[in-house]
Amino acid sequence: MSKLVAFFSASGSTRKLAKNLAEVLGADTYEIKPATTYTGRDLNWNDSKSRSSVEMADITSRPELADKAAQIDKYDTIFLGFPIWWYVAPHIVNSFLESYDFGGKTIVVFATSGGSGFGETLNQLKPSCADSVKWIQGQVFRSRVDKTALTDWVKSLAL
Repeated sequence: MSKLVAFFSASGSTRKLAKNLAEVLGADTYEIKPATTYTGRDLNWNDSKSRSSVEMADITSRPELADKAAQIDKYDTIFLGFPIWWYVAPHIVNSFLESYDFGGKTIVVFATSGGSGFGETLNQLKPSCADSVKWIQGQVFRSRVDKTALTDWVKSLAL
C-alpha cells in the first residue's frame, strides 16, 4: 500500500512532524503551499483583520494553492497534516482536498496544536471529498514527538 504524507505548515511545526512521520512510514511527502505565503502579520490570531483571521471567519474561504502538482492517484493512503486554527483545519486544506480526486482512498488526519483538539475538523473536511473516502481521525500532537511515539501511533492505526 503506497502512502503519502501531505501537509500544510505555516510556522514549521507541522512540517517537522510530517517529515518525521514520512520517515517512519517510508512515505513520500507533499507540502501544501499557499500561492501567497503567510507572514507573521498574517498569522496574528489577536488581530481580527489579519489574513488568517479573515479566512477562518469565512467558512467558504478557499485560499489559492501555489500548485496542484501532487500525484494523488499514485497513493492508497494519505496522511494529511495541518495546524489547528480555531478548532478546525485551515481552509487551505479544503482547497487542497477540492483540487484532487480522493475517491476510494484512505485519509488519516493528524494535526499540531498548542492546546486545542480536532473540534469539528472532520465535519468541515468531509464535504470537500468524495463520499467514498475512508476517513480516520488520527491524533493532535503537541510540540515535539519522537519517532518511537510516531511508530507506536502508526501501529495503533492498524492500516
